[in-house]
Amino acid sequence: MFTSGNSIKNGAILLALPALVSQGLLKALKVYTPLPAGYYNLTHILLLLSYMALLRIKNPEQLKTCSPGELGKIMGLDRVPEMKCLRQKIHILVEQGKSVDFEKTLFSEWVNPEENPCLFFYIDGHVRIYFGDKANLSKTYVSRQKLCLSGTTEYWVNDEQGSPYMSIIGQLNEHLKKTIEDQIIPRLLEDTKEMVSQKQLDDNPLLPRFTLVFDREAYDTDFFNRLWKDKRIAIISYRKNVKDKWPESEFKQVEIQVIGNKKTVFVCERTVVLGGHSFREIRKLSEGGHQTSILTTNLIITIEEVAGKMFSRWSQENFFRYMIAEFNFDKMIQYGLEKIDENTKVVNPEYSRLTQQIKKSNEKKRRAEALLYEQMEKLQEKLRPHEIIAVTQKQADYNETAQAYRNEIIKLKLKRKAINRTIPIKEMPEIKRYNCLNRESKLFMNIMKMIAYRSETVLYNILKPICKTAEKEGRQLIQTILASDADLETNYIEKTLTVKIHSQATPRANEYLIEICNIMNETKTIYPNTFFTLIFKIC
Repeated sequence: MFTSGNSIKNGAILLALPALVSQGLLKALKVYTPLPAGYYNLTHILLLLSYMALLRIKNPEQLKTCSPGELGKIMGLDRVPEMKCLRQKIHILVEQGKSVDFEKTLFSEWVNPEENPCLFFYIDGHVRIYFGDKANLSKTYVSRQKLCLSGTTEYWVNDEQGSPYMSIIGQLNEHLKKTIEDQIIPRLLEDTKEMVSQKQLDDNPLLPRFTLVFDREAYDTDFFNRLWKDKRIAIISYRKNVKDKWPESEFKQVEIQVIGNKKTVFVCERTVVLGGHSFREIRKLSEGGHQTSILTTNLIITIEEVAGKMFSRWSQENFFRYMIAEFNFDKMIQYGLEKIDENTKVVNPEYSRLTQQIKKSNEKKRRAEALLYEQMEKLQEKLRPHEIIAVTQKQADYNETAQAYRNEIIKLKLKRKAINRTIPIKEMPEIKRYNCLNRESKLFMNIMKMIAYRSETVLYNILKPICKTAEKEGRQLIQTILASDADLETNYIEKTLTVKIHSQATPRANEYLIEICNIMNETKTIYPNTFFTLIFKIC
């Protein structure tokens, strides 16, 4: 039970509780089976994990550096669980295997067709790099490291502002297009079936069920056409391999919304046929004359909306960057491996090795040919007899080297041609056979961090209208406020728990805090498992 106390460390974290509840944290109580009888129940674990995320306590090990009694007072307990106990509770939840069900429940809460009648979903992948030696993971290119590294690709579905809806954890770094078609679309069709009715689709032949926004990695015009013809799913994506330029006189100046901000751009639209299919193509003209091409199969939104939606894709990149920096996004919560279906086909490692050798030999051949051509050009100059002999000898040496690499490339290609490009996992040597990291525990922690991020966004959105510098420092202000000390006053007669948050460093920050307190008080949130209504004030 809660007791009154002064200067409780991080007591202001209670200010986030109404936001956590609004984002569906307690929906887990309807999904998961209650924990075995003990001092800490499911609600305690859910609240503790959420508070940890918002206070940037990035993993259970960091609880060792925190005062368990102080954190306990915030939760109405004597103390919070120690690291080992918390890990055991998480393990029990993960063993239930209900993370996907929890995520589906939250999705129905987060997607509001009344606010967003034309559903737009942003899809992108994030590679979680693996530095251990227990798992045999396939390698993939990591753009932020500019290297091919072992890791697992997670595909995320977000809204236009970057707030997450769901995550799909791959087994073998599956291609984005394959993941969209095999995993993401079936989930979205199931989760949105009540949001867009068949009658609406029949009444308006141009209306899509929803629109997917993604980058060039999934570019395939047949794929785009198939989504529209078979499932009434529209896409917005960048066009690949654009070689022509449209006359600059055709571009018109328009105002678009990009992640909530107004921007003025020059755009132009045409109908184009690619791969035998018709698409809307919109191009944006940059100051330097570069033309950025966008394709879409959504026929009901305006040219301004297409451009704004496509360029808002950067909100998802910002989300990944922020989560890595602030929420220890890639951290494993549990060690463990999962087997992959032995009939799953993967790129033959030997095929990849030979391809890499061919690539390196080609590079060496081109360097030798460049040196050869350089010597051939020297022979066109006026040279002395002994210089001609030296240049001719070098020319012969470089030609011999280039020919040796040509022969090596031919042998490597013949060798590669004799083996299959893809093989079932069961045909790989057992010591090198691919497996994957425990996905259930990672998905569970992803969901908890999604809820924490969205709750922080609720508080951030309160700041935006009143704080001119919200875009630059709004989230940092929220972090500072939530980490503030607070006094707690319990009133068992009126059944209230008053949280008096200590003054901030500046008058401006206090004004923001007062506004947040007023809005949170309007929710009249009751602390879970108690009868206390939360009241927020500033000391």
